[in-house]
This record gives sequence, C-alpha cells and structure tokens, in this order.
Amino acid sequence: MFKFLKEKLQNWTKKFSTEKQAEKKEAKPKEKPGKKPKKALKEIKIPEKFNVGTQKYEPDLEKLRKIETETQQDEKEQTHLKLEPKSLFERIKSKIIKIRISEEEFDVYAEDLQMLLLENNVAYEVTEKVISELKAKIVGKELLRKEVESEIKDSLKEVIEDILIEPFDILERIKEKSKSREKEPFVILFAGINGTGKTTTIAKIADFLNKKGISCVLAAADTFRAASIEQIKQHGDKIGIKVISQEYGTDPASVGFDAIQYAKKNFINCVLIDTAGRMHTSKNLLKEIEKISRVCKPDLKLFIGESITGNDSVEQAKSFNWAIGIDGIILTKADVDEKGGTALSVGFVTKKPILFLGVGQEYDDIKVFNKKEFVKELGL
Repeated sequence: MFKFLKEKLQNWTKKFSTEKQAEKKEAKPKEKPGKKPKKALKEIKIPEKFNVGTQKYEPDLEKLRKIETETQQDEKEQTHLKLEPKSLFERIKSKIIKIRISEEEFDVYAEDLQMLLLENNVAYEVTEKVISELKAKIVGKELLRKEVESEIKDSLKEVIEDILIEPFDILERIKEKSKSREKEPFVILFAGINGTGKTTTIAKIADFLNKKGISCVLAAADTFRAASIEQIKQHGDKIGIKVISQEYGTDPASVGFDAIQYAKKNFINCVLIDTAGRMHTSKNLLKEIEKISRVCKPDLKLFIGESITGNDSVEQAKSFNWAIGIDGIILTKADVDEKGGTALSVGFVTKKPILFLGVGQEYDDIKVFNKKEFVKELGL
C-alpha cells in the first residue's frame, strides 16, 4: 500500500540529507574565534654600533640582551599555546558538527518534493501546504550532521499528521444517541459515484457495527441501477442483517423513511441507507440525494470514493460536500493504491476526516483510519 509515494519520500529525504552532509565535509574549517594566531619567532640579527676609538663596528651588547629577552618570552608563549589543555566543553564541541539549512538550499529541494507529491496524486494545495510547513520547521534550524535525515523525516511526519483530519469514533456517536431519551435510530446516508464499491462497502460497515454489538438495518434506496436491490439483499443474507426495499423506480427517499420507521418499531440501533451512484457533475442527481437527506435527516452523511482515482476522488468529495454537506469519507481499494495521494488530499480539501479504508474483498477487509498508521505506511 502506498509503495510509490513511500519510496519517493524516503529517497527525497535521503538525497537532501546526504548532499547537505557532503557539502559540509568539503567546506574548509573556520578558525575558531578568540584563539590567538601563532607568532612567528623573530630571526635574531646581532646589532652593531660604531666604536669611535677603534674606528670599527662592534656588537651592541645592550641591544643584544634586550632581543634575547624578547625571544625567550615568544618561545614561552608558543609552548604555552601548544600545551594548554582544552576545556571539557571545547573538546565536546570539537566533535560535533552542526548544519544549518538555508532558505535557498531548501527551495532547491522543495521543487523535487513538489514534483514527487504531484506525481503521486497529492492535490496541488496540499503540496503547497506540506512544503510551506516543512520549510518553517527546518530552515534556519541547527541540525547535527548525523541526524539530518532523521530530523527531516520527523518534521515531514509531523506536517503530514497535521494535514490529516483527526477521525471521530462512529461507535461512540451511535452509542451516545442510543442512550438519549428519544430512542431514535442512528441514521447513516452513503453517497458516491458509480463503480466505487459503495454497496459492498456499506455491507462491510454494517457487518463491522453488528460485530461491535450495534444492531443494524439496511435500506435499499438505490432503486435505479439494475440488480442493485438483489445485490444488497445478498449481502444482507450473508451477514444476517435485514434489508428494507421497494420496487425499482420507487422514490429512494421513501425507502429510507420506511427503513427508519422499521428500526424504531424494532428497537434497532442503526439504519444504513444505500443510494444510487451518481456523477458528481450531474445537478439533477445531486438534487435527488439532497431530497433523500432532507427526508431522512441522517446523523451522518458519508462519501465513498476510490483511493486509486487520485484527484478525481477529491473533486467528487468536494461536489457531494457542496450538495449535502458530508461528515466523513470512506476510501475503497486502498490495498491496491500504490500512490497514497488521495488519502492525503481528500480530507484536507474537504476539511472532513477519513473514517475507513477498504483493503480487500471480504467483509472483514475494512480498516478504521488511523493517522499514525497511515504515516507509518509512508515510511516516515
């Protein structure tokens, strides 16, 4: 899962840190401030003076003694500099080489990061956010040379975790409503386009809730697609959950309403309403699902999209959010998604959390979305 994005993120952080460390090693060491430069020992030249009596130049003994004294002082000073022990702090500091990443350096690598994110289905506004936040975290910060890669990875991990919306617990919401005085069933409306595995995913969610002790009923409100009612009834039979249905062509809002009434009479905790897949660009079909939402008054409206369709799923989620105001997202086929950009983008763009990931064909192949596990899947 998310193989391509994982590999590219790992390669990017490794390249950034490796080249930065190599650059530091090649740089010439700077002279430590405060250290006195060594003085060159003076070359001793014997001074002379003119003797009037002998009419000759003779050694000037007075000046010679003065030069000797100065030379001895210089030699002592040189010896002292060589033998002076370093303090503990200086010895530790000399073993540590720190690196500071400049804004210019980051901008060069940021272009590579932006391209690899875009190539892996990450929405443009999300790439901008990632780069902006990462830049604020590492530019100008002093890093130990041996820890550059881990520091960059940790910073990138924090940025991605912050971008992902924290999911809420559906189980807790259902239990809270079941404790209320009204004793109304908890209603979940599912929406999405054709071919995303919506009906199968609804059956998975129903099975998941049923195993957690929450009684469910399914509403076959897809009265348009051929064999859709038979399909959801087959799922209901397999997982042991009642399906409320009517004839094809019936108003789907009335099917949802009937399922809610059935749940009230039979003290069932949760109603899951399946709806016909509809293109997010079709205004008439979006108006129909608005009517279903208005009549059934769901507690949760969930969008189901495919993880592998990238920015198409992001645009679909935006359209359904505009039409009915979705509360959360379920992404199917995450197990075959090599890129992972949809999961990173769809929540940020809609400001709605991902609640589940579909990871296979069996009823148990549904995972509660976890931000930390998702980031771990990216190798961070």
